[in-house]
Amino acid sequence: MKMMVTGATGKLGSLVVEKLLETVPAGDLAVSVRNPEKAASLRDRGVDVRQGDFDRPETLDRAFAGVDRLLIISADGDTETRIRQHQAAVAAAKRANVGFIAYTSAPNASESSLFLAEVHRVTEEAIRATGIPYSFLRNNWYLENETGTVQAILGGAPWLTSAGSGKVGWAARRDYAHAAAAVLAGSGHENTVYELSGKLLTQEELAAVLAGVLGREVPVQQVDDETYAGIMSGAGVPEFVVPILVGIQKGIRDRTLEVVSGDLEKLLGRPVTPLSEGFRQIVNEIQS
Repeated sequence: MKMMVTGATGKLGSLVVEKLLETVPAGDLAVSVRNPEKAASLRDRGVDVRQGDFDRPETLDRAFAGVDRLLIISADGDTETRIRQHQAAVAAAKRANVGFIAYTSAPNASESSLFLAEVHRVTEEAIRATGIPYSFLRNNWYLENETGTVQAILGGAPWLTSAGSGKVGWAARRDYAHAAAAVLAGSGHENTVYELSGKLLTQEELAAVLAGVLGREVPVQQVDDETYAGIMSGAGVPEFVVPILVGIQKGIRDRTLEVVSGDLEKLLGRPVTPLSEGFRQIVNEIQS
């Protein structure tokens, strides 16, 4: 059985591949990457490295040929670009007669008002329309998304947010990767939707976890969106990124990430990684 991971040289995809290689023979694993040279180390280990570019559908036909189980890791970019790329990948999977598609989605994607959810809602609908058995891995927020905030705090800033009392199911990227590997290599996941998250916490509760790691108080500064945007701009955040960050804060405030579920632990077969452990790793990487 041939399994494939797209975006296998990315932050999430590389972790998925490493986890799969613990239990799956390298010859049973293929990866689709835009630049095969970046996956040379995987080829050296016996992984089938194929060139696949979501912007060049003809490359996807070759990349997906003979694949039984496919993990599509959502692409980066603006909404229009991501939808186009995802639809190209799904159409290619259909042409290749792929037997199963797992897709990294967003919390409550089919109903969410979060601005990031549109991409995932459209992609989920496209996958369902193929008739191919699927599993939607609706990842909540990555703890690593807070790296910039942690860096600012290490520099003496407070934990800045306009998210109010909204809660988020933060979890380590590695946990989401391990869950994806479990679904791709496992059985019984046909036509499933998994809401994957850690324990739901407020900004203050998450800041308290970081405080425990740092051994000092981490003050939280709650502001409105306009003030948040101004501070982000003043800190040197690129102007085109600022509205995205504000939109995320608003989404949290509107409780779009408050999805209660034990699916992540279920797929992992173990407790989720403590956020304190994840924060220690982030701090160590910043300081190294």
